[in-house]
Amino acid sequence: MENIAYILFICLVAPMLFMVLMLRGRSRLLVGYMLLGVFVSLFVSELNTILLSQCGGDMLYVSTTVTPVTEEIVKAIPILFYAVVFSDNRDRVMPIAFATGVGFAMFENMVILAQNVENVTIGWAIIRGFSTALMHAICSVVVGYGICLVKKRPKLFRCGTFALLTLASIYHGIFNMLVQSEYKYLGFFLPAVTYIPLLFKHYRYYKNKKGAL
Repeated sequence: MENIAYILFICLVAPMLFMVLMLRGRSRLLVGYMLLGVFVSLFVSELNTILLSQCGGDMLYVSTTVTPVTEEIVKAIPILFYAVVFSDNRDRVMPIAFATGVGFAMFENMVILAQNVENVTIGWAIIRGFSTALMHAICSVVVGYGICLVKKRPKLFRCGTFALLTLASIYHGIFNMLVQSEYKYLGFFLPAVTYIPLLFKHYRYYKNKKGAL
């Protein structure tokens, strides 16, 4: 059987590409970046497979020290490109950052589901959807939010970008380590605990911005 990841990629991306052609403005941008997240997920899955073989097949080591770095760096590239080339406006960067993370997580979940379809449960789906997927989106949003700040400060841009990627990688690595340990339930709730204050801050920002108009 051919690689299931490529089959799922074609089935998912083809109809979404047709939809992108029909959209305009911000809607096209968001769906386009979600598609970029899907493409990045496919690329990183191949890269991680190579790195796993180079590390002797030690899945625990790779998932806690290698994949968090590769995934967060590659996932951040489309966000950094947009912020540097087009706009570092927070109102534009934050949504595309979240869309990239969601696209990445959505495709990753699909591949894992297809590869383990006989063993997955509703509980697995809840954890992957509300915990792992949210973790990927949060990491992308943190990078996007930080880029909006450091982009305006040339002297901080390089070191700030490195710090943001490091922060996202560490957060990702801690999550992967927790969910594979006896403290897995702490790992499952970590993204939700992080998301709530981020969401509150997001709404507060737009409320203040609206009030200032």
